[in-house]
Amino acid sequence: MSNAEASRRPAREWVPILKEYREPSLTRSIWELATTFVPYVLLWVIAWRSLSAEMYWVTVPSVILIGMLMMRMFAIQHDTGHGAIFKSWSANRWLGRCLGVICIAPAAVWAKKHDVHHATHGNLDRREMGDLLTLTVAEYNAKGPFAKALYRLYRNPYFLLAFGPVYSFFLEYRLPVRLMDKREYWVSAMGTNLSIAIVLSIIYYFGGWGPILFIFVPSTLIGAFCGVWVFYIQHQFEGVEWDHQGNWSVHDSALYGSSYYVLPGWLNWFSCNVGIHHVHHLYSKIAFYRLPEVLRDHPELAGTSRVTFRDSLKCLKLKLWDEDSRRMVDFKAADDIAAQQTLAPAQ
Repeated sequence: MSNAEASRRPAREWVPILKEYREPSLTRSIWELATTFVPYVLLWVIAWRSLSAEMYWVTVPSVILIGMLMMRMFAIQHDTGHGAIFKSWSANRWLGRCLGVICIAPAAVWAKKHDVHHATHGNLDRREMGDLLTLTVAEYNAKGPFAKALYRLYRNPYFLLAFGPVYSFFLEYRLPVRLMDKREYWVSAMGTNLSIAIVLSIIYYFGGWGPILFIFVPSTLIGAFCGVWVFYIQHQFEGVEWDHQGNWSVHDSALYGSSYYVLPGWLNWFSCNVGIHHVHHLYSKIAFYRLPEVLRDHPELAGTSRVTFRDSLKCLKLKLWDEDSRRMVDFKAADDIAAQQTLAPAQ
């Protein structure tokens, strides 16, 4: 154990402190929703009209902004799953369902997978749904050439960031994958699918395929891409931690296994402060608009698991967890370890 590890504050001690921030403000929540939904509707009107008038120089930036607002709405939907936007659990559920139609992510299915992610992240013995698969160096080196090639493809950033959003939002969320035995998740998925179909049918009736192909599809992909990128950095950074069940702690994994992704103010707004992920993981019932308060009042947390944008670009090369050095490494490091182990018996 390093001196930094020995001297750091146990994550559990932060829980009663963070509890003071758990109460949402009804006025603030409504304001955040209004300043998200009203621009979203206005931009749809602008994009649709400019598309019809062939003013594509207006359509393109409008679609990009719609996509960014979809990322924001998905982040708000994420908070409803934690019961963080309203005090009423029922109000959170219904808001989540409505936002799920816009973000094409069924609320109950998403919330269940995300709850599993919160409960198991960083646990090498419980790598379940809702997480990006991360192998250890030993597991990777034990696989055959074909399995290694598949994992390399899966962890390729171009493949992950290009195909990941399409798969997650356009395919995976259409069926309650891995939750097929629960009626609640079937109702959530099918109800969301039906609602999306109705909305798209209305758009088609009034505008044909144009608004669907050139506004709905690209804006959804933009929002999904941004969401996948941020999610990737939240748990695939230099200082992330993994442990087996015996040494794993849900609190330590939350605080020290999740990043504080330092983003400019405008991106914090569009992403609902999701970069302050270490605090969110440790106390998920804090509404997104109160997370900056936590960092302001407790500067120590602003220096914990900190990742800048430049750091995040370097994170793309990290693919495997090395249990010996307790750090994320790239494939070259894994190949070097395998070569050393092969030479060791001969020596």
